[in-house]
Amino acid sequence: MRKKAAITSIMVGLLLFVVWKYSARRVSDLILPQPADVFTVLMEGFIDGYFYPHIMTTLTEIFIGLLIGTVLGIGAGIIIGESAFLRNVFSPYIVISQAIPKIALAPLFMLWFGYGMTSKVVITALVCFFPLLEATASAMRQVNNEQLALFKLMHASRLQTLWHLKIPGGLPSILQGLRVAVILALVGAIVGEFIGANQGLGALITASQSMMDTTLMFAVLIILALIGFLLYGLVNLLEWKLLHLKKGEEKH
Repeated sequence: MRKKAAITSIMVGLLLFVVWKYSARRVSDLILPQPADVFTVLMEGFIDGYFYPHIMTTLTEIFIGLLIGTVLGIGAGIIIGESAFLRNVFSPYIVISQAIPKIALAPLFMLWFGYGMTSKVVITALVCFFPLLEATASAMRQVNNEQLALFKLMHASRLQTLWHLKIPGGLPSILQGLRVAVILALVGAIVGEFIGANQGLGALITASQSMMDTTLMFAVLIILALIGFLLYGLVNLLEWKLLHLKKGEEKH
């Protein structure tokens, strides 16, 4: 089944490439550049090192923001998930904060933190924070009642129950939140660079727009797609390793 799905996925990709190639023949390069021109710009940009500083800037913003958002989101999710009182107190504010588009706060963060990397990291951390908060808080409440009763019977402390039962049991939900956060981290960093930056892939897209260089814009979009795909794959790898480790511990 997986092999069939993989072959079908490749065929769909080839079909999209063919549609792109023949559609580009019918319109101006300013609207839709030829695939060959885009890949030429990609190759030249990597060979002469033009893309590397921009890629490193964006990746740095993503990883720092994702790290901060993950630590704070999981930590806050555990606290809220463990305390019904805090959950009732903060739930309205969480709902309100979710209703506000985080990207709309980007100009405000630029004023507060300047146009350097700090503002982009803050935006990235913020967009990562809420999916992980929601996923972790939900995971803490989805514990198996029979296992919880067993832990109480064994007089396990609250910390022991949390560490050995609730977090391992909620790991799939937490990792699902991380999977969402990874993609949002890329979006947050790029949007921050759109608003104000002189380096980074988002800044490069803005520059290509001002120069009306659609070919360069497509090349950067392909780089962003590859980064998103790799980040998503890393989370899947992390999930596989953690769940594999968990199964090994359960057998012992």
